[in-house]
Amino acid sequence: MTKIIKPIEWLGDRLKILDQTELPLHEIYLELTGYTEIVSAIKELKVRGAPLIGVAAAYGIALGAHCIKANDRDTFLKQLAVICGAFACSRPTAVNLFYAINIMKQAIPGNAAVSEIKTALVNTAVLIHRQEEQAMSRLSKIGAQLIVDGSTVLTHCNTGQLATGVAYGTALGVIKAAAEQGKKIHVYVDETRPLLQGARLTAWELSRLNIPATLITDNMAGYYMHQHEIDCVIVGADRIAANGDTANKIGTYSLAVLSRENHIPFYVAAPLSSIDLSIKSGAAIPIEERNQDEVLRIKGMRLAPPNMPAANPAFDVTPNKYIQAIITEKGIIRTPFKGNFITILQEGH
Repeated sequence: MTKIIKPIEWLGDRLKILDQTELPLHEIYLELTGYTEIVSAIKELKVRGAPLIGVAAAYGIALGAHCIKANDRDTFLKQLAVICGAFACSRPTAVNLFYAINIMKQAIPGNAAVSEIKTALVNTAVLIHRQEEQAMSRLSKIGAQLIVDGSTVLTHCNTGQLATGVAYGTALGVIKAAAEQGKKIHVYVDETRPLLQGARLTAWELSRLNIPATLITDNMAGYYMHQHEIDCVIVGADRIAANGDTANKIGTYSLAVLSRENHIPFYVAAPLSSIDLSIKSGAAIPIEERNQDEVLRIKGMRLAPPNMPAANPAFDVTPNKYIQAIITEKGIIRTPFKGNFITILQEGH
């Protein structure tokens, strides 16, 4: 239960990442020396998971700033704006990305010299990473109280250390924390099409943690729910609207509907940075449409007939009425979500 994965590590003048596209067969680390490489790694899902995307973007902005040659403040800031814009375009659904970009922008000292700005950006990126560690640990331990000893939990996509870059995750972090408390848990892992992030990544993490698990295809979930094999469903989130509507990996909405039909609790685990109060409902959440080859091919092998097109939305939106609770680092939030979001976000301010 103590095996810690390091999907991301700041090395002072470069960023070391675990290439998640190579898992589970190969554990390959890359050292990225330019911000454009980090942008590409995010787009290509070498780095993925909403919290980890935010951390990677923060380090990427700091690295990009370090490489700017201009000493004039105005020229430097113009080039820095281009770098921030490149990261903002990399994964549009994950609000943690924009949260990190805004924090980095706010860290720029007024009237400071370029060298001071560069130092401030590095320090801020390190702080964002450290705060992610603290938030995930708290979230996981808070959420573990919802997991009953002896239960079977269904999860979707990957929400563990690989998705956050720290010792705990969101949904999978809750499962890990519950197991550390001595609770006997069995996990059903959706393979999660189209990129099989459940089969490749979540199954890999659970194996390392020695938590009993069974891999199923996405369309088996309803069968096992109807057979009374599932006690609760817990998933992560890439963006949560002000009313509690939640965007998560494609297929999550189906699980939520099936959970209600079968009277199974459906939980979302996400840090407060995933809540976007500027968006009233899930209808306004941008849904990333990815390359159709992610559906048509697996590991380069084409599965569909030639000339067959494919749709590939990366996320869907689960209406708040299907969500029993949202687990955050400051507590478990229930309906009415909007009012409770505002209350919990104001605590400590």
